[in-house]
Amino acid sequence: MHQLPTRPRSIVIETARLRKVYGDTIAVDDLTLSVAPGEVFGFLGPNGAGKTTTVKMLLGLVRPTAGEARLFGCTPGDPRAMARVGFLPEHFRFHPWLTGAGFLDLHGRLYGLDAAERKERIPRLLARVGLADRAGTRLAEFSKGMAQRIGLAQALLNDPELVILDEPTSGLDPLGRREVRDLIRELRGAGVSVFLNSHFLSEVEITCDRVAIVKRGRVVRIGTLDELTRHAVEVEVRASGLTDECLAGLAQWGQVTAPPAEIGCGSGTCARLTMSVADEDALPRVAEWLIRSGAHLYALAPQRLSLEELFMRTMAEDL
Repeated sequence: MHQLPTRPRSIVIETARLRKVYGDTIAVDDLTLSVAPGEVFGFLGPNGAGKTTTVKMLLGLVRPTAGEARLFGCTPGDPRAMARVGFLPEHFRFHPWLTGAGFLDLHGRLYGLDAAERKERIPRLLARVGLADRAGTRLAEFSKGMAQRIGLAQALLNDPELVILDEPTSGLDPLGRREVRDLIRELRGAGVSVFLNSHFLSEVEITCDRVAIVKRGRVVRIGTLDELTRHAVEVEVRASGLTDECLAGLAQWGQVTAPPAEIGCGSGTCARLTMSVADEDALPRVAEWLIRSGAHLYALAPQRLSLEELFMRTMAEDL
């Protein structure tokens, strides 16, 4: 098994070449990442990419085939680490005969909270997730959105230092999703780390400090949003006099993704094309090339890809 190096205890999650194989299927392959205190880390990928299997290995529910993982410096499943973790699974089955308050009281006792702690925390958490008026309602009567909210309250019941959320906004309306975003920001502000699986890429984009994009069990991109999108810049070029030689020369800095199309420019016409460049630093050289090639440049407008656009392009690429 690959051994993790000795690191400061400040690292909350760390994996080294983590791998899980089921028969002939590789669910997770060569997964290496780390999560720092107070960091909101987005873990993104399509269905079947290995996200849930990764979470199960981090929680000690599934043993890796190879590699190693640590939570707070401990092996996953170690009670010392698990006591510091809150978890909301994507697919949960709560006790339908319990009330909202009774459900949290049960989990509070499982966490080892004494009666005074449960009495203080449960009403506060019910209010925080918008269920203060549902403390006495049985879970069987909860809507999907309400069940999601009580699940969030359960994940925060032990005052965790790490919260793992698997699709936490599933079943919530736009107001509920905004409340979850606010809650995640509050956790970050309190120094709590959040490991977030979500298909709502726009939510991840405005919430997460760093993201990893997973494809077929492998992390294919990882970094801050600025780092990931810095090298994925779309440029709209508007110019006249674009020759074949001029267009061919643009390949030095990127790829034309939308061929020239005639549009109105000033009192005449010009061509508009779209190209992708590796870095914004290439733009002055692109402009210089166009002018030296005899083109009349009207506009060169860069725009970084959104996380959703980057995700879709990544899914279309070969590993």
